[in-house]
Amino acid sequence: MTPSIKDVAAAAGVSVGTVSNVLNRPEKVSAATVERVHEAIDDLGFVRNDAARQLRAGNSRSIGLIVLDSANPFFAEVARGAEDRAAEHGMTVLLGNGGHDGARESAYLDLFREQRVRGVLLTPSDLASPTLAAAGIPLVLVDGELPDARIAAVSVDDVEGGYLAVRHLLSRGRRRIAFVGGPASVRQVADRLAGARRALDEVPGATLEVLATPALTVLAGRAVGERIAARPAEDRPDAAFCANDLLAVGVLQGATILGSVRVPDDLALIGYDDIDFAQATVVPLSSIRQPAHAIGATAVDLLLESIVDPTAAPRTVRYRPELIARASTGS
Repeated sequence: MTPSIKDVAAAAGVSVGTVSNVLNRPEKVSAATVERVHEAIDDLGFVRNDAARQLRAGNSRSIGLIVLDSANPFFAEVARGAEDRAAEHGMTVLLGNGGHDGARESAYLDLFREQRVRGVLLTPSDLASPTLAAAGIPLVLVDGELPDARIAAVSVDDVEGGYLAVRHLLSRGRRRIAFVGGPASVRQVADRLAGARRALDEVPGATLEVLATPALTVLAGRAVGERIAARPAEDRPDAAFCANDLLAVGVLQGATILGSVRVPDDLALIGYDDIDFAQATVVPLSSIRQPAHAIGATAVDLLLESIVDPTAAPRTVRYRPELIARASTGS
């Protein structure tokens, strides 16, 4: 049975209030009593329940973070950035995986409210969700923002990122571009596709084929790569822009496994996010870099700003994406 503060008090021969003072205000207790209480704590193996104490005080040292997909290395790096910045302020981050599911996001918000976290960092599956307006807790949007800027947010211009990716492919002489990504309901996918279309509009004769995927995973990309490889050479795209690096890794695997398609000779390939693994593939992947660690850290900064001054106008920080050209586009 886990020892309680009452057990410590009984073992030390003092009151529960004295044990509480030793733990929280030791300057109010004599040195001999402090020593006796700590001996009892050591003998019993007592561990103070800080979480319960903070809940009673209504002042937790935790922040909630809800991401779209915790298995995606991009969001893992966002979480690392949030954890590093939170630790600088003596706080911890509790992670929830929303899984592109509004109901799961709402459930995590409810859980974090029950845990009395100081606030929540959220990558929403739907920016129009009424859940955002009714969160009832300090909130910062991560990798997304509202048009009216009523909630603090940190994001990346994904339309510009899609534009940079396809403009790069076009600059390499490619004209039959495939966009690989989905579901289309994911805002980041839609924005990156919009940027791709904008780049195509600048080059007469260039075409864009959308190859939709059910998920943003390596397996989904591999299935697309295999379908590309199975098509006659004259009917294949000569370049592919993938909505994230996981898809690009899968396309690389699926398209080249039989040796009928060579990257970049037959198919120039670029991804999005620039995860660590992108430069370690058999053919290093070109990608559009997002500053994932900085996004997580900045989200914590914005949350702490809103906690310190709840009346301040919400701030939005928008990062610009960066083209990272490697061998998969012939660079």
